[in-house]
Amino acid sequence: MTDILIADDHPLFRDALQRAVLTAVPQARVHSADSVHALLGLIEQFPDAELLLLDLHMPGARGYSALAHIRGQHPGLPTIVVSGHEEAQVARRALAHGALAYIPKSSSGEEIVAAVRAVLDGDTWLPSRLVGAAGELESGEAAAAAQLAALTPQQFRVMTMIAEGLLNKQIAWELGVSEATVKAHMTAIMRKLGVNNRTQVALIASQLAIEPETMQPLPGDED
Repeated sequence: MTDILIADDHPLFRDALQRAVLTAVPQARVHSADSVHALLGLIEQFPDAELLLLDLHMPGARGYSALAHIRGQHPGLPTIVVSGHEEAQVARRALAHGALAYIPKSSSGEEIVAAVRAVLDGDTWLPSRLVGAAGELESGEAAAAAQLAALTPQQFRVMTMIAEGLLNKQIAWELGVSEATVKAHMTAIMRKLGVNNRTQVALIASQLAIEPETMQPLPGDED
């Protein structure tokens, strides 16, 4: 039985992806998540999944951060990026981060089926209008991706919440752990990223944003 994972927070498009997957692979078991937090749990539950369809925009994802983390932690999981962005530059960066296909959300059902079949056959896929979009990452973005890939799944969850501006007590409540546990994760995250405060953690995450961000100092840098 083929396990395929879909991560998208829009129910209608998630259903469309599922229909396309079952058209491409009728015997597949499809498992869905509506956030990166839920997706990381699915990956732990189905470590032998054969394909992931990942939306760049959903809770817990900052641009390519979730893709970079998952590719680093699970390099054997083929990943197709799904996005509302139509720009070749966005597709180029997704492929450079390790995606094997890029599906704009304007794609037809037939194109989604073709992408799924191509990746399961070991090929890459782009819609014809984006062919030739492959390229390399800038050094800063590549370094940030490698740093995020080194985080454990729980550290990645904490990092994304830090980047969203949440305080330790808010992160603890969201994850159902103590503030002491969050602080321990913070220490490990900053050590792995080579930084010493929350704003610097968020700056690294911002390097994987699809569009440039202006990062203001975050509350709680004294924690």
